[in-house]
Amino acid sequence: MKPTTVIGFLGSTLDAGKFGPERWSKWRPSVSICMQEDLRVDRFVLIHGKQHRRLADFVVKDIESVSPETEIVPHAMEFKDAWDFEEVYGKLLDFAREFPFDPDNQDYLIHITTGTHVAQICLFLLTEARYLPGKLLQTQPRRGKPQPIGTWNSIDLDLSRYDSIASRFAEASEESASFLKSGIETRNPAFNRMIEEIEQVAVRSRAPILLMGPTGAGKSQLARKIYELKKLRHQVTGPFVEVNCATLKGDGAMSALFGHKKGAFTGAVQERPGLLKAAHTGMLFLDEIGELGLDEQAMILRAIEDGRFLPVGSDKEAQSEFQLIAGTNRDLTSEVAAGDFREDLFARLNLWTFTMPGLAERRGDIAPNLDYELERFAEREGARVTFNKEARERYLAFAESPSALWQGNFRDLAASVTRMATLCAGGRIGRDAVKLETRRLSNLWSGETFSSTELAQLLGEEAFAKIDPFDRAQLEYVIEVCSRSDSLSDAGRTLFAISRANRKSVNDADRLRKYLAKFGLDWASHFA
Repeated sequence: MKPTTVIGFLGSTLDAGKFGPERWSKWRPSVSICMQEDLRVDRFVLIHGKQHRRLADFVVKDIESVSPETEIVPHAMEFKDAWDFEEVYGKLLDFAREFPFDPDNQDYLIHITTGTHVAQICLFLLTEARYLPGKLLQTQPRRGKPQPIGTWNSIDLDLSRYDSIASRFAEASEESASFLKSGIETRNPAFNRMIEEIEQVAVRSRAPILLMGPTGAGKSQLARKIYELKKLRHQVTGPFVEVNCATLKGDGAMSALFGHKKGAFTGAVQERPGLLKAAHTGMLFLDEIGELGLDEQAMILRAIEDGRFLPVGSDKEAQSEFQLIAGTNRDLTSEVAAGDFREDLFARLNLWTFTMPGLAERRGDIAPNLDYELERFAEREGARVTFNKEARERYLAFAESPSALWQGNFRDLAASVTRMATLCAGGRIGRDAVKLETRRLSNLWSGETFSSTELAQLLGEEAFAKIDPFDRAQLEYVIEVCSRSDSLSDAGRTLFAISRANRKSVNDADRLRKYLAKFGLDWASHFA
């Protein structure tokens, strides 16, 4: 049996009484918990106010006398108004978030007999929401002759009996939905409704979730956020294991997913547990699940239904309990009809299916995602970069227009921001940087490259055809630097920053002017 920890309030009335021997004929809830013959309490976290310190010390000594094996942990918690729901709920929520819960190795009982009615309700709600990962504990005195032990029992959680206060969850639910969106203030109504539904499913169900949508729509990031939300609620304790099924091919797919025994095949020099085993008590994200073969699909189906599977080369089944999230950019209905995806597996996955829209379908969300990507760049590179007002307006005008295809979805946006932020001077993205980036994106989506369009236009088709590919690559970069620089000298300093440090006298502008002249280009005509 796992050790048991009880968490509850000191009863300022029920636990109080005369301090003489007659107290042992009175039922006192906090003491009676530790006197039960069929309930072993290894640790008791006793919450009390500072004004009840003397009573708490007295109750602790009595518990120690009847249950020496119990570790008592007094925990002072002050309320300005113990009947104020917002204050009590907030402080108990902070307590729950900071407490080092370990549900894999500990059982928790949340005592709701003591404390104000508001405190009892808050403990109930936090337990139902899994912020307190335990069962509710109720104690009461025996009828008839007075005696100190009383009775105890665990009670079922039935939130429907508390509909009048169910609205208290609205704020927590909104907070969870924002968490799933990485704090991005998205504006697309359909997307926001989908996230709200995913939040409800994530915290109330362990059934598989299927995320559909194009590559780059954010399926992987959302799957990880679902995992992190469930971990905050103490609903999973194991790791998040992400697998790109498109990389699993042939015999190696079975081994990677389900593991193998030593000697199962040539090269199996040692036992391998497999990714399903690694996800035990956690979450497994199978991205591009439509790429799996039919045999792997059959074993995945059994694993999510029974928690069992057979490693390669083994005659003994392995076990793993995990929640599955599957992602795909394929139409699985069509795949089933074509015989390329198992109908029974699709039926199992199709309980909770959510289709992620591409960025082109969420143009109103580009602005907040632009700010999010700048924040990610700052965290990653340690340098904060911003747009000037005109540059931001120009970029958004392009990004939100129908001409912006966003074929790579959020990956295109992330790459775009990274390029502009990396190449900008002084931490400010200006108009020229935006002009260069929007031209690059247009070329990317049209399938054209800089060398086949801009360079040919600058040089002329005949001159362009006479340049070696090696020189083209160098010239393309030089032209990009020139396009975003304010002057010939500024461009020269950027291009020759390393070599100029080793020379006593430098004239970067002249050096760059001569390089451009080799290709018939000059600053005043083409870049000023």
